Amino acid sequence: MATSEIQNSDPGTQTPPPELIIDRIPNLKDLLPDTLQPYWAVLEHYPLIGAMLIVMVSFMVAFLFRAILIRSLQNVYVSSPGFAEERVIRHLRKPLFTTILFFGFTLAAQIANLEVVTNILVNLSVSVIVASGMRAAFHLSTTILESLSSSHNRIPVIEPQTIPILNLSVRLIVILVGSYCLLIIWGINPLGWLASAGIVGIAVGFAAKDTLANLFSGFFILVDAPYKVGDYVNLDSGERGRVTHIGLRSTRLMSRDDIEITLPNAVIANAKIVNESGGINSNIRIAIAVSVAYGSDVDQVCEILQTIGNRYEEFCELPEPRVRMRAFGASGLDFELLGWIHNPEDRGRIRHEMLMEIYKQFAAAGIEIPYHKTDVYVKEFPKG
Repeated sequence: MATSEIQNSDPGTQTPPPELIIDRIPNLKDLLPDTLQPYWAVLEHYPLIGAMLIVMVSFMVAFLFRAILIRSLQNVYVSSPGFAEERVIRHLRKPLFTTILFFGFTLAAQIANLEVVTNILVNLSVSVIVASGMRAAFHLSTTILESLSSSHNRIPVIEPQTIPILNLSVRLIVILVGSYCLLIIWGINPLGWLASAGIVGIAVGFAAKDTLANLFSGFFILVDAPYKVGDYVNLDSGERGRVTHIGLRSTRLMSRDDIEITLPNAVIANAKIVNESGGINSNIRIAIAVSVAYGSDVDQVCEILQTIGNRYEEFCELPEPRVRMRAFGASGLDFELLGWIHNPEDRGRIRHEMLMEIYKQFAAAGIEIPYHKTDVYVKEFPKG
């Protein structure tokens, strides 16, 4: 028992105290040139006066540094006001001033040497510097993301719709890093907090898995861009229409019936999407199927269909309309008139107008359009 008490009281076996933040701050005396060392020695005999002088000097330096630096930046960026330089400079003014001023407070507290109060004052000053940097990072992230999204040469990931989630991600990173620094400043072990945050994150993930799935799906839809606002899309579930809005939670389609369809991003991200406005251009091809009776003059049929396609104003000139014979059908010869149109939603109206014109032209030329016929042969009537 005595041996254990001796071992516990041995200074070599005791755990060293944690390093304080004040121990990491350089001593101002070591930074001064030799010519100023005698004056510093005089101030050491009056620590409170020296602390007050350092606070006053730091305030003047912070004011002059902010004025000179901000004015220099304004002169540099005065020729290009389109990148929100004015807002960026305005957000940098306060953190620059605060950092210099409160760093002077830490040096003043170190010189004053007020024992326990000194460590508290130093921790408070460094905490204010960290908090000021976090606040500036919040404002700068919003300004920079908005500027990049409105730029002509913007990054594909940075779109007006992705700004909220990107801004939220940046702010979360800033909060995590800033909180870690604050815990270290006040001598708190952050491992326990990190473990608790991990457990809370898992619980939140399970509780809001559908919302998170929609958010991540919306982000990847905006990044991968299988479609964009204004495209005409068809889904394998049957919905089709023009995309009017792509959000972080849902995508909205305007159908041909002028009905808005809202689809969760998690659903549409896993669906098969046919983008009729994709490709080299937004033009799509439609096929007008028609049959003529056996015995008809196929050259005349092709000529009439080609003439109708060439004269129709809503068909694109390039590629030009074309006629193809497809098959020997059960009741007649199957042809198709192929043409390209500009807007997919006009497909129904154009098909109607083309079929009407084809019927009139065939009737005028005496070309028969067959209809489905079924011949029934009665082998034997039942005996009654």
